[in-house]
Amino acid sequence: MNFIDRIGIDIGRRLPLEDAITWAARNGVRHIDIQLDTAANAINTFDDARCARIRSALEQQGVHLALHTLSAVNVAEYSPYVGDGVEAYLRSYVEVAPKLGAQWIVVHAGYHFGSDRALRMQAGKDRLKRIVAHAENHKSLILLENLNKEPGDAEVHYLAHTLEEWQYYWDIASPAFKLSFTANHAHLVPEGVEGFVAALDFARVGEVRLADCFRNGKEEHLLPGRGDLDFATMFRLIEGKGFRGTYTNAFGTLDDMLAAREVLAGHARNAGVTP
Repeated sequence: MNFIDRIGIDIGRRLPLEDAITWAARNGVRHIDIQLDTAANAINTFDDARCARIRSALEQQGVHLALHTLSAVNVAEYSPYVGDGVEAYLRSYVEVAPKLGAQWIVVHAGYHFGSDRALRMQAGKDRLKRIVAHAENHKSLILLENLNKEPGDAEVHYLAHTLEEWQYYWDIASPAFKLSFTANHAHLVPEGVEGFVAALDFARVGEVRLADCFRNGKEEHLLPGRGDLDFATMFRLIEGKGFRGTYTNAFGTLDDMLAAREVLAGHARNAGVTP
């Protein structure tokens, strides 16, 4: 497989899933990532008949699908009733994934409000363990993403944005649990891409997510070249650890992400990555 074929596109909420498959096939994109939260893609609109049609279209077009939950849903919720709703939300993704033939589901560790960080982390980890067990039963795969930092004086902070916080969840032992490494989020914190890559066992990484940003800066999903992330070095480090999986572009418009695949493949070639 050529390197460019390993670079997928984060569709997000931009297209109905059926249209996204058609768009990907027309543009030679083999992997798409989509959210099932709103409008035509709301998860409660996917009955068995629709799922079967979508799975057939994916197979016919040679497109791989991943699902991506909403980071605004607080996986670390501990309030009665609200936590039950979060759990039902995550379980619904787990249950629809095999019906669609989705490769994995990206989830998050949630967020805290400062003084309740430890309590939130424990609640989130306990919930993820239950969701992973549910995924085992449904033959689904969960990927936990490292999220972005927020300003120091922000009221809300994402969990698993530092390497230490992300590692807190790594001992969830299950074949249904792996990691989604967002390189640009790592670029925002002192450990940097180098620190994260050094610590990661890439046999446990299902995908690497890409955007540009500025070192130790704020959360931005910029087009490659508009920040200062060194993509060639990043590819050299990651591929050097044995990663041969999917990269997912997550920035700008669909056309931006499509055009950037060739740019990123060029960076990979400059790093000595061969097809």
